[in-house]
Amino acid sequence: MESNVLIAFALTFAASLATVIGGIIVCFFKQPSARLLSFGLAFAAGAMVYVSLTEILNKSISSFSSFYTEQLGFAYATFSFLLGMVIVLVLDRVVPNPHDTLEKNTTTEMNSQQIMRTGLLTMFAITAHNLPEGLATFFATLDSPKIGAPLALAIAIHNIPEGIAIALPVYIATQKKSYAIAASFLSGLAEPLGALLGYLFLEPYLNDAIYGIVFGLISGVMVYLALDELLPTAKKYSQGHETVYGLVIGMSALALSLVAFKFA
Repeated sequence: MESNVLIAFALTFAASLATVIGGIIVCFFKQPSARLLSFGLAFAAGAMVYVSLTEILNKSISSFSSFYTEQLGFAYATFSFLLGMVIVLVLDRVVPNPHDTLEKNTTTEMNSQQIMRTGLLTMFAITAHNLPEGLATFFATLDSPKIGAPLALAIAIHNIPEGIAIALPVYIATQKKSYAIAASFLSGLAEPLGALLGYLFLEPYLNDAIYGIVFGLISGVMVYLALDELLPTAKKYSQGHETVYGLVIGMSALALSLVAFKFA
């Protein structure tokens, strides 16, 4: 268990560092391929949806069933899944995720102070959304590193455009690469922070029922994020069939990796 905790924190932290990649892209590769970005986001969405519905939700059902009955286990897991989606929906209402901010405001329409404010608001909003992602990666890995590893990879891919969204306005406003990369790094740290807070508050009470709730919530959160954020953004940058190719290949890659793990 102690070994799994360290692995879970390590994977969560590693996935969070992908936001820095987004910052580096802004500072050193100013024209990232839109088609590659579309494919990558859709790939991450496919992987997240597949692992959520086939592995994480089943973990919730199994955990609840071992604590209650099989019928109640299925019902409670379903309710937890739906609650996870509702939680993120409410979070989106309270703190809108500003993926479209930079498209609605061109740099010629804003002065440097306005651009910097946009960057800080973007950082705040994405940081708030990163907390449940860190919790998801941590608890999935805590139960099984073989499940957590591909989920961490999917979230890492998802974090790259978030790093771009944070770093771009900061870099434009300050013309300092270090500030832009630091901003993307700080936002990414919300994921290991979410994992740490979740572990500290829940660890004394961990049992099959708690695992059932956590895994049900995680599966709902991941499916909502994939459908509400990753796929629409992927489609926005698509110039052909990159979105559907990424979605199918992401699901296939995750499915085949889980099959391989079964024989490992």
